[in-house]
Amino acid sequence: MKIEFTKLHGCGNDYIYIDGSTQKLPQETKPDFVRKMSDRHFGIGGDGVIFINPSDEADFEMEMYNADGSRAQMCGNGIRCVAKFVYDKHLTDQTEITVVSAGSVKKLKLYVEDGQVKRVRVNMGRPILKASEIPVVAGTEQVLDLPVSVADRQWRMSCVSMGNPHAVVLAEDVESLPLAQIGPCFEQHPMFPERVNTEFIRIIDKNTIQLRVWERGSGETLACGTGCCAAVAACVLNGLTERNVTVRVLGGELQIEWEESTGEIFMTGPAETVFEGWVEYCR
Repeated sequence: MKIEFTKLHGCGNDYIYIDGSTQKLPQETKPDFVRKMSDRHFGIGGDGVIFINPSDEADFEMEMYNADGSRAQMCGNGIRCVAKFVYDKHLTDQTEITVVSAGSVKKLKLYVEDGQVKRVRVNMGRPILKASEIPVVAGTEQVLDLPVSVADRQWRMSCVSMGNPHAVVLAEDVESLPLAQIGPCFEQHPMFPERVNTEFIRIIDKNTIQLRVWERGSGETLACGTGCCAAVAACVLNGLTERNVTVRVLGGELQIEWEESTGEIFMTGPAETVFEGWVEYCR
């Protein structure tokens, strides 16, 4: 089967994008397809695969998979690239669109230069703080600045859901952290029944933080849009930053704003095309 694709990235968080309206894979084959295509040595290479489908709930549907073939609910960098894909490929001529993923509809504003989308602002909605809804197993209603022991070390952790679960962990030096060893310990920890994305953050000042992320099902990635939103929410709630924060990730910078009046978090950042082509897929 010949499959056409476009690879895009948001701050280095790269996915393989497929137009699901013209190319239809049987649902049961998608996890295998995703694992093969995401492989950086034997496939196209990426943090996962996103199918862009028609939708009755919104302008488009984002059907997202992690690199290990597991289904994911939301990706902030991924949804910005969905906006670039549909506009640049003339599937829409609107600069304000809606995209649904796992039942959650997001509103996006597209910033266009020379006929192509360069940046996208996304209303990521309100953060979920109730422990049972994140979900995280804890003896408290919320998990904020909780001391935990993981990978034989003590950490201060806050938990937030942005449609997917996040553990935000303070670290004095994020650059030297052995994330390949520590990340899986958080991801598979019994506190998190659906696994967890973990953001290790360093506070630079009241409006700037540095972040590295371990994403469930994908490992360390260069950026995580929902993780940046969760990190800012945790920082604000713990009195560490203001509500408008620049988040520095390995792949660049994202601007996160948590509006006090509405409780909604807005994320603004780039979306870029890497390359496109086609691939033969055989199970």
